[in-house]
Amino acid sequence: MKKILLAILLIPVLTFSQKKETLKYFKTKDSLVGVKNQDGKIVVPAQFNVFSYLEDGEVVEGETIYFDGFKKDEKKEKNAWGYVYDKKGNFLYRPFFYDNGADYFSEGVRRFVKNGKVGFVDRNGKTVIDAQHDFVSPFNYGYAAFCDGCDWEKTEDEHKAIVGGTWGIMNFKGEIVKPIAKSENAVEVEGKYFQNPFNYNEKEKNILQFFNKQNKKLSEIYYVNVYNKLAENEKKLFFEIVERPKENFPFYQVNTYDYRRMEAGISNFKFLVSEDGKNVFALEFDHEKIPFEKWLKDEMKEAENFQKEHPDNPNKLSK
Repeated sequence: MKKILLAILLIPVLTFSQKKETLKYFKTKDSLVGVKNQDGKIVVPAQFNVFSYLEDGEVVEGETIYFDGFKKDEKKEKNAWGYVYDKKGNFLYRPFFYDNGADYFSEGVRRFVKNGKVGFVDRNGKTVIDAQHDFVSPFNYGYAAFCDGCDWEKTEDEHKAIVGGTWGIMNFKGEIVKPIAKSENAVEVEGKYFQNPFNYNEKEKNILQFFNKQNKKLSEIYYVNVYNKLAENEKKLFFEIVERPKENFPFYQVNTYDYRRMEAGISNFKFLVSEDGKNVFALEFDHEKIPFEKWLKDEMKEAENFQKEHPDNPNKLSK
């Protein structure tokens, strides 16, 4: 009887301990930004000047804490922008500077900078590939180009381009890979061909089968506004699992690629599948989850409207 009573008494304690902590940004009078928890305890001290619009008391979203700016009195680090901390307030990394801000996530990872070199981290801030190259491109279809001894140079239109150095191709393990002969399943990267990098177990094959069964419809939606006429064998999409369930992320992420094996639909052709494979969502703007059937209905309506407004489009929807 005493054991049963003790178990009952422990239930509220366990329930409370499993409650997710809410973190919020806060601003000081001199506009420095930090983070507190729901009890007002400071998790990360206010020491950042941020460039994105941020309200005092705004909730921290995502798996980590991101400060979009620079630290007060910091020493500038080449190619770095912003700071990322874990939810306990431990510093994790500095994102690679790209497109006027922090690098985007591509295939489940983003670039980071350490001691002037570039590597990759996952959504939880865990280092996936050590920072060891002077420059690395984002991953696309399982491969990334890298260079050593290269540098940035301004172009005529005042943008910057990478020049010089020794270039190579790495796989998702950070290993340098060599090209192979051209074949049907080979992946083209920087004008050379490499082995298809994706392999799946039976559960993952079943997840992808969901998308492949609807490939014709999804392909028509995607290609309806492509301005050049495509052959029937080109009007096909490829679906690959680029991220698997992990801490703070109970999903498989499925990315879509066009006939060139290039990432298709940067914001609206990415999908999340629940760990049990039963629920499918479209991922809008990398954070908003929309039930797949609703997303498909909306996308089809948009495609039909586009074709009505542009009757000369070369890649028609099926009647």
